[in-house]
Amino acid sequence: ALGSVPLQMARTQKNKATAHHLGLLKARLAKLRRELITPKGGGGGGPGEGFDVAKTGDARIGFVGFPSVGKSTLLSNLAGVYSEVAAYEFTTLTTVPGVIRYKGAKIQLLDLPGIIEGAKDGKGRGRQVIAVARTCNLILIVLDVLKPLGHKKIIENELEGFGIRLNSKPPNIGFKKKDKGGINLTAT
Repeated sequence: ALGSVPLQMARTQKNKATAHHLGLLKARLAKLRRELITPKGGGGGGPGEGFDVAKTGDARIGFVGFPSVGKSTLLSNLAGVYSEVAAYEFTTLTTVPGVIRYKGAKIQLLDLPGIIEGAKDGKGRGRQVIAVARTCNLILIVLDVLKPLGHKKIIENELEGFGIRLNSKPPNIGFKKKDKGGINLTAT
């Protein structure tokens, strides 16, 4: 459904008569994008426990990795915050925040629940986890030394499938104000 809305918008001629229709399509597109991150709730249990936490400090670092690779242990050792650690997978069910200070900067650390292959498609509540990762200034991929290095590629693929471009410069985009109003966009 998400892919058909931009197609309809591209096919619709832009004039005063179609402005209302285009507005409805834009609203529908925004609703579908929201549902990508937070699926529709079924039943009357009310909203579930939130994943995101309030942003604090000067920067935000998110720990992303497969379940049981040591994200919670790393957070506990760095920030002194208790994040439950157990011998079974998916121990961390929500985002656990911690704070460290480095050269006067206050840095927020986020222990995110483990993601699995297919997270970008919603497996294991992966969309919610990746949505929180998008709000981070830095993503730290945590890997288990005893598990294959291929796990790094899988995690990178899941994050890129959700629009997070790792270790790449942002696109070179420029804006110029036009003399008669409006802006001119250049992308190289």
